[in-house]
This record gives sequence, C-alpha cells and structure tokens, in this order.
Amino acid sequence: MFDLTDNIAMVTGGANGIGKGIAETLTKAGAKVMICDIDEEAGEKTAEVIDGEFFRLDVTDPGNAERVVEEILEKYDKIDILAANTGIYPEVMIEDMTEEDWDKIQNINLKGLFFTAKPVLKAMKEQNYGRLILTSSITGDITGYPGGSIYGATKAGILGYMRNAAMEYAKYGVTVNAVQPGMVGTETLKKELGVLYDKGAESVPLKRLGKPEDIGAAVAFFASKEAGYITAQSLVVDGGQIVPETPDVLD
Repeated sequence: MFDLTDNIAMVTGGANGIGKGIAETLTKAGAKVMICDIDEEAGEKTAEVIDGEFFRLDVTDPGNAERVVEEILEKYDKIDILAANTGIYPEVMIEDMTEEDWDKIQNINLKGLFFTAKPVLKAMKEQNYGRLILTSSITGDITGYPGGSIYGATKAGILGYMRNAAMEYAKYGVTVNAVQPGMVGTETLKKELGVLYDKGAESVPLKRLGKPEDIGAAVAFFASKEAGYITAQSLVVDGGQIVPETPDVLD
C-alpha cells in the first residue's frame, strides 16, 4: 500500500525542515521528487541525498513558477503530486505590524500557493489525475499565539483555498487535501519561535515535538492511490496538542 513508484512529485519549500521530511518520505515510497526552493545550496544538497532533482523556485514570482512546471513537464511529461509546503512564520505583534510585514507573509504563504498550484493543476486536469497536498497548520484554523495573526490568517486561508479547489478539480480526477502540523522541531521553529522549540513538548500529550517525517507520512498517504476517495479534507498531525481541555490532564 501507498506505493508511489513512477510518480513524479514536486515539493515546494523542500530544501529544509518539513519540506525536506516530505521529500524524503515521498522518495522512500517510490516517487521521483523535484525539490523546488529558493535556497539553492540546501536544495541541491537535499536533492542529491534523495536522488531527486532541484529547481530554484521563488513562489512569489508567477513566471518562475510557470517555467519550473514547464521544465518538469518537458522532462517527465506529467506531475502526479504537488506538496505545496513553502511558508514562513515570523512573529509580529499586531501593533508593531506594518503593511510590508503583512504583504511579505501573505505573498509567500498564500499568493505563492496560488502561483505554484495554478500551472500544476492545469497539467493535472489535462492528464486526468493528480494529488495536491497543502501544508496548512493548526495555527489560525484551530489555535493561535501572540504574534501569529498574519501567519494564522494565511494558514486558515489555505484551507479555504483547499475546499474550493477540490470542488473545481474533482471531476478531473484531482484530489486536494491538507496537512495541519502542530509544533515540528525544525531549525526554523528554533530560530523564529524558540520558546516553542524549547518548551512546546510540555503541552503535547505525546511529550515530544513532531518530526518532519511525521508530516511526510501524512502527505504520502494523501498522495497515494488508496486516498483517491478523499478530497477537501485536512489532517491534524500534532501529537494530540489540540485535545486537552486543561493543562493538568497532561500530568
């Protein structure tokens, strides 16, 4: 089950962190993975490790996104899977927020998804098959934290996009789903939200932060043929973080 042999997969933001975990997991399941990222050094390294390919992708540039998709289609004649994972989450308090702060995060997290998914969905429509899996978050849709209002807005927006895109492309054999990670112990979490990296596991029933491959496993499931009757759905992968009604139940 969940055999992705002969599948061509794009992973945006695949050079590091969660994206790298997704790329590694899809590779283990048999897919040929295209690492699409703005970080060329890390992207090339990850592609080499998984025997994939690297494409420099700036998700805020629609022309760049179209060219990357065209290059992949020219070489492989199809794209079976798009794991749209690119995102940033700098902490910005509302009263300190500028229009530039808002636009930067929205442009990468939400508009970048639109720019990347549009040409891929067109290709999937023409081939009558596809799996689009979005990296959302528990933040915004379920939880929140001070300084996370822009990030939360984008991640909730991703789920709105997911439900409507799923309806638009269902008749073409394309499913659109999302994964909602909790706290995943990446270097970016450590850099941007160090307190969660250091103490976040205390509020998780499983008593650990997530690993990138935990998210990768959920993506591989949605990417599989076995998940072909699932669309417009999101899966929370958070170690049970959102369930406790009071902190004392974790003692």
